[in-house]
Amino acid sequence: MAAATAISLWQEQSGQSEAATQTGPFQPNWDSLSDWECPEWFRDAKFGIWAHWTAQCVPEMGDWYARQMYMQGNDDYNYQCAHYGHPSKVGFKDVDHMWHAEAWNPERLMGLYKAAGAKYFMALGQHHDNFDCYDSKHQPWNSVAIGPKKDIVGTWARVARAHDMHFAVSSHGSHAWSWYEVAQGADTSGPLAGVPYDGKMTKADGKGKWWDGLDPQDLYAQNHIPGTGGLQWDWEVSKGSSTPDAAYCNKFYNRITDLIDKYQPDLIYFDDTVMPLYQVDPSIGLRIASHLYNTNMKRNHGHLGAVMTGKGLSPSQRRAILLDIERGQSDEIKPQPWQTDTCIGSWHYDRRIYQNHSYKTPDQVVKMLVDIVSKNGNLMLNIPLKGDGTIDPDELTFLQGMAAWMAINEQAIFATRPWKISGEGVVRGSSGSFSEAVRPYTAQDLRFTTKGDVLYATALGWPDDGTLKVTTLATDAPGIVGDVRSVELLGHGPVPFTRTAHGLLATMPATKPCDHAYVLKITGLDMVASHPVRPSVPPIHAAVDGTWTLSPGSATLHGNIRAQNAPTPNIGYWDDPGDKATWQVHFDTPGTYAVTARVSGPYGDTSFVVDAGSGASTPLSVPKTASWDAYETVSGGVLKVDAAGDRTVTVGAADPAAWHAMNLASVTLHKERPF
Repeated sequence: MAAATAISLWQEQSGQSEAATQTGPFQPNWDSLSDWECPEWFRDAKFGIWAHWTAQCVPEMGDWYARQMYMQGNDDYNYQCAHYGHPSKVGFKDVDHMWHAEAWNPERLMGLYKAAGAKYFMALGQHHDNFDCYDSKHQPWNSVAIGPKKDIVGTWARVARAHDMHFAVSSHGSHAWSWYEVAQGADTSGPLAGVPYDGKMTKADGKGKWWDGLDPQDLYAQNHIPGTGGLQWDWEVSKGSSTPDAAYCNKFYNRITDLIDKYQPDLIYFDDTVMPLYQVDPSIGLRIASHLYNTNMKRNHGHLGAVMTGKGLSPSQRRAILLDIERGQSDEIKPQPWQTDTCIGSWHYDRRIYQNHSYKTPDQVVKMLVDIVSKNGNLMLNIPLKGDGTIDPDELTFLQGMAAWMAINEQAIFATRPWKISGEGVVRGSSGSFSEAVRPYTAQDLRFTTKGDVLYATALGWPDDGTLKVTTLATDAPGIVGDVRSVELLGHGPVPFTRTAHGLLATMPATKPCDHAYVLKITGLDMVASHPVRPSVPPIHAAVDGTWTLSPGSATLHGNIRAQNAPTPNIGYWDDPGDKATWQVHFDTPGTYAVTARVSGPYGDTSFVVDAGSGASTPLSVPKTASWDAYETVSGGVLKVDAAGDRTVTVGAADPAAWHAMNLASVTLHKERPF
């Protein structure tokens, strides 16, 4: 559906015009929304906790249960058949009915979250399962009418605010149209082969059943022909899935504006690229954003304190809404505030993670948080609840571990701002969604934050020799103004220090003041005037055979692409032609270099270029390969390097308009001839 057509259909079906639906300074277009400024409360908050809690937590099988229970052979399908019944008879609508939240104690949980350092709390409004966890005016399948018989979001909002925390809510329901399409299927083998699942049931099928009077299509939204994606569901509705109609888009808009009006969230998170349904009808998300901002300003006497998030945003879009990076981080300080969302385990509760004791640890999350905050970001961390509304002993231990660290070091996190550089050290992170990993940080890896005239240097390891060195503060370091007057180790007190040509050297005590990460509070420098030089990244030199190999592990990734390890290390999820990968490379001489690469991509019909600052190479074409794991070597690229020395080599799309996703395993350069 073309955007203009979808917009006109939306207006026709809703009976509203552009002017009639908007009151306030913000209009539903990017130019108007670019007047948004990220509120100070969010910049100060830094750390939030999320309860990603729906009926999908009842089976305790992890995320996406409501989809995967309709996929024969999947663990969730097997669990559904064994515990509740075959999905032709007992579907996810019935799991919603089984959700009772009988042991939920939001006051106790919020107290734990606040003690762990959370300054804002996020409730889940609805997941892809399309069930509204609130008193929804436009979705009959909601937690007040069915299942818990409680206003989950409304209760969370009241309790969070009673604990002096900002309140956020997340929405994932825009994807239900295609996400639930497997519910239209049937087993392909076995005694019930060909018997339809319950995805096409209607209101008439409920006569005499517990859901008598309800229409399953309000939940499943499956009165349409499935798209071509099949079991291999693609995130974007425009890629292999059927297109939601105007009525579906309109209903989603009404549900979200109802959510905003009822609960007045300070932040609304969308699990969508750019905005919900943006590839179908851009007006939906733009209208939601303007409604959120205008109503928030009206309630706050002209002051805008609301935040709306989106993923995969362009630099200009980040002036209108906040960039969210799912399970990933940034490799640099971003000019606008941003947020990482991640989980200590699975998004929905998974008992197997608890049984294996394999949650993220406080050590991992503290270091993640410190790195994110140093780069102008916030961390939103999900602590999944069981279906009954409780957390398990390992989750309680995790929260207590976070609380212990925060009790000593929180001043280096909250209400801080980035310095001129984020930190120093040898361990570098990747950038973009799904790039998080356990990194081998040591005492050489430090991250910086500032507050007024104080510089906080947080070490991500404890020095074995008892001396913590801050190389950036060496006496001969360019751009550092002032002299260090005092150095305090938080949780301990002042520590002896010297400042030499090698760096600021702080003598640490025999006993650690805490676990995980260790903060030096440094005073005396002019924090405004000081301009430290970013530590250099060691460049790649030619191998003995005269070639340069650019591998995923040595790349800096820009955008949502991410490095993957198996079965072949590669840079993948290269869906956006604006994403790029860069390497620092040392060239002994200028000249012309032949370029080869190992790539895969079942779409084919795309090309990329390599650039070392002297103009892009001739394009290299990506063939259509048998699978994402079937790599082929391509050649024919010619790269010019006009000067010797260290250069940034960039790989990016040759023609953004004709781009199709690829995986990149490596790039090899071989000198052909000098200039």
